Amino acid sequence: MLLLTWWLSFAKAFDKGPHERLLLKLFEHGILGKVLTWIRNWLSDRKQRVCISGEQSTWRPVWSGVPQGSNLGPVLFLIFINDIDCGIVNWILKFADDTKVFANITDDKSRELLQQDLNTLFEWSQNWHMEFNTQKCKVTRIGRSNPGYTYMMNGLVLE
Repeated sequence: MLLLTWWLSFAKAFDKGPHERLLLKLFEHGILGKVLTWIRNWLSDRKQRVCISGEQSTWRPVWSGVPQGSNLGPVLFLIFINDIDCGIVNWILKFADDTKVFANITDDKSRELLQQDLNTLFEWSQNWHMEFNTQKCKVTRIGRSNPGYTYMMNGLVLE
């Protein structure tokens, strides 16, 4: 028996997630009326700039992501990724910007199901503009009979 754990990490997670798509997901979760309007207003017309060694860039509009350092930001992010497990066959854990997939690999069919889950996760990430940082996506193999299968995401073999 082999238990395989995938550690999947989003690329710049809290900076991604277009506001209009986030608002759509909030609406689909039943967040309506004044609360939805308040969140829309809170996200709207945000600007940012970069300051390095006393030099400042010009202000630029922010169209995606959740405000970091706020109490509401992580909650909004979790609502945004809440449906990531739709269509996933194996176990999945979601925590902030990390997602973990667990599979018991016993044969080629279970390996194929895990690869299918990775494909489904990648497709979700493309549809919702929340790309995974494939350089940070890792596999942990637990068990003595490790066949050393390789898995891919976005055409890249994952470590």
